Amino acid sequence: MFRLPFILSISVLTLMLFSCMPSPYFQKEISIPEYQWQYSFQPEFKVEIKDTNAHYNIYFILRHTDAYPYSNIWLWAYIKEPGDTAFKRSRIEIPLAEQSGRWLGRGMGEIWEQRMPMTRNDAPMVFKKSGLYQIRLEQNMRINPLPDILQIGLRVEKTGTPILVKR
Repeated sequence: MFRLPFILSISVLTLMLFSCMPSPYFQKEISIPEYQWQYSFQPEFKVEIKDTNAHYNIYFILRHTDAYPYSNIWLWAYIKEPGDTAFKRSRIEIPLAEQSGRWLGRGMGEIWEQRMPMTRNDAPMVFKKSGLYQIRLEQNMRINPLPDILQIGLRVEKTGTPILVKR
């Protein structure tokens, strides 16, 4: 008797929660072949930026199994801005577990997802140039291949245009 109203209320609550989350300006996940990330496999993402006045939140998305043998992952992020001929390289750490061994992020069964902001303190980013940005990722751990990594992804959220105040 109470089952239908309960299911209906859960459905409405879920819909409300997801409607409050910002929809991505860009999101793409790339599967890691055989869940063994080789140094030579370097997923690339191409993001077209048109609005240079807007702020953007950028996240790396990593999915792994609970059999992943480390508490973090180190990546090389190669970024090429519009008009550039070469990539700029940055080393990035994505923490995946607490010191106690408890996984960070969201888990369902044996699969875990961690979203890591690309910028420090999760600060929004402003792109200086409009055009095509290319981001290529390379795993930078001491083991090759790196086991139990399912997917790596990139999510870009447009957070709005800053308001300029004249004084």
